[in-house]
Amino acid sequence: MKIIVTGSSGFIGMNLCIKLLKLRHEVVGIDNMNSYYDVNLKKKRLEELKKFSNFKFIKVDIKNKKILENKLGRFKPEIIINLAAQAGVRFSIKQPQNYIDSNITGFLNILEIAKKNKIKHLVYASSSSIYGDNNKFPFNEKEITDKPLSIYGVSKKTNELMAYSYSSLFSIPTTGLRFFTVYGPWGRPDMALFIFVNQILKKLPIDLFNYGNMIRDFTYIDDIVEGILRVIKKIPNKKNLKIKNNKKFVPYQILNIGNNNPQKIINFVKAIENNLKTKAKIRFTKIQLGDVPKTHSSTKKIQSWIGFKPKTTIKFGIKKFVEWYVQYYKIKNIK
Repeated sequence: MKIIVTGSSGFIGMNLCIKLLKLRHEVVGIDNMNSYYDVNLKKKRLEELKKFSNFKFIKVDIKNKKILENKLGRFKPEIIINLAAQAGVRFSIKQPQNYIDSNITGFLNILEIAKKNKIKHLVYASSSSIYGDNNKFPFNEKEITDKPLSIYGVSKKTNELMAYSYSSLFSIPTTGLRFFTVYGPWGRPDMALFIFVNQILKKLPIDLFNYGNMIRDFTYIDDIVEGILRVIKKIPNKKNLKIKNNKKFVPYQILNIGNNNPQKIINFVKAIENNLKTKAKIRFTKIQLGDVPKTHSSTKKIQSWIGFKPKTTIKFGIKKFVEWYVQYYKIKNIK
């Protein structure tokens, strides 16, 4: 199939593209290569993708519709996977306009391209951040999500509403995936695992927010990719949604994709210490503005929909990340 993956040089995007390319799909990767975090890491990811002859890269920001359409040229995608976004909860509090431009205006442009090309399926990244100030666990897709605590969460909730509108108006099949704390090799330097490993190796203290009482539903990258691959194939049509007779329906789906196994952040740190064979210096501090103390994903719906749910343990996942980190940064003398 002909597939567009936006955010192709990002963490999830790069890992997904490799799987799609190995499956012999024709993939066009789109990324603006911004400097939100280390551009060199993004370039290295891109180098991995350029090893495949069935991959084409376009450097463009999805918020620039005319440039985006011009660079796509005559390429007619069958599937679009939108992973491009301005990431980061805390950064959205400091720079909210970036999130409106990239996550909302940019997503509108993707929806327009989907409409123009009459694509088979648009799969896009939502986020667990849309659950916001919700204390009913595990988070369920049927829960009301009208109290996000950050502009990042607002932008992702807006994406879901926009997708519903386009699915309803133009019969574009869309599936939104609410990702829960994704981690693993080639991860983002602004995420806890990357920061903790870096700080511990430098013998610098790490900050545990909410005085160490944070709980997260850490989800390993391979599980995320497997979930996306299966979701691509499961189009929310009348048959799959089990719509009877001539009842009106909207080809729209929302799914959590999390591990359904929330972990205390201190357990996460212990797993890192075990792999680095080094004790962390810990500073306990208050919770950050816009953050939530706990996330916990229900996986009943995704398991019912695609017959799969994430299951990788943090013990295995952190081991794989540390192995990658040590090799990538050429770290020596881990005893």
